[in-house]
Amino acid sequence: MMKKLWYVFTAVSLMAIACSGKSNVAPVVVPPPVVKTDTPATVAACSKCMVVAEQSQNRIVIADINSGAVIWEWKPENSNVKAEHVKWFGNPSDAKAVYNNQYILTNASGGGVALIRIADKKTVFYAYAGGNTHSAELLPDGNIVSASSTGNYLMLFKTDTLHFPDGVYTKKVPIDFGHNVVWDAGQQRLWSAAMATIRSFRYNFNCAAPDLIPDTIINIPGTEAHDLFPVYGENNLWLTNTTNVYTFNVISKQLTQADVLQANIKSVSSAGSGFPVLLVRPKESWWTDEVLDAKGNSIFSQKGWKIYKARWVIPNTFSYPANDQMHLCR
Repeated sequence: MMKKLWYVFTAVSLMAIACSGKSNVAPVVVPPPVVKTDTPATVAACSKCMVVAEQSQNRIVIADINSGAVIWEWKPENSNVKAEHVKWFGNPSDAKAVYNNQYILTNASGGGVALIRIADKKTVFYAYAGGNTHSAELLPDGNIVSASSTGNYLMLFKTDTLHFPDGVYTKKVPIDFGHNVVWDAGQQRLWSAAMATIRSFRYNFNCAAPDLIPDTIINIPGTEAHDLFPVYGENNLWLTNTTNVYTFNVISKQLTQADVLQANIKSVSSAGSGFPVLLVRPKESWWTDEVLDAKGNSIFSQKGWKIYKARWVIPNTFSYPANDQMHLCR
């Protein structure tokens, strides 16, 4: 009988403790559920998007780096590029956001250069540069210049959205190992790293017949200068070659080895505080399936992709005015 009473007393006591909320036993803490990063619905809504020259499908991709999702893509065969010109855009070699992130300027090893409106993926202008085109840039009046390594030249285009790709005005300017072009709005110069030099050019601002006038030649260490791109928020340019990554100050003309992964870097892109530096280093031949940060950590990967270059989708105020809108030279 006493034993049965003890069991009853114990059970009642435990119930009382539970009801009073007092106990020597630590409460079980349930962690909050893991919330998966939402994928932005549009490029405009994406806070950390990058544009990628992706060669496995000959396309330009805009991807959200947080979720890894593809937000936008452009393929020449699915656009208004004529069927006989689709081959111009084989092996895309660069892409960058222009006109306040409303357009993409791209080019390909097949020789094509194109300006694409993000909103509807319309190719508003395209033309043929030829010669294994590696880079393209907007000039202040809306004309375009590209760099080609085979044949060693820069190519200027009069951008006319009503008359292309045939009959477009073009002008070749010789340069060694043409791989890059960057407009410097502050200095009003076009920069291009050519093999073992950095060169600057003045622009003639002639809408109908654009041309470049050689200005400065600066020797740099190493060889086969590859990528040249603005360092976000600075008067510096990222510069890569076969062995190193540097920053080049456009005012002092000084070159400094950058505190990032070195050797055989195809592209570099920065976007300021809270954004990792994007580096592309080949795994196979000239391409890779991942994008690295400054220390070589993988921050984005897609099996089967052939990434050649990756850039942050951010306004580039080194080269263009703030809130720059699409315009043509008249």
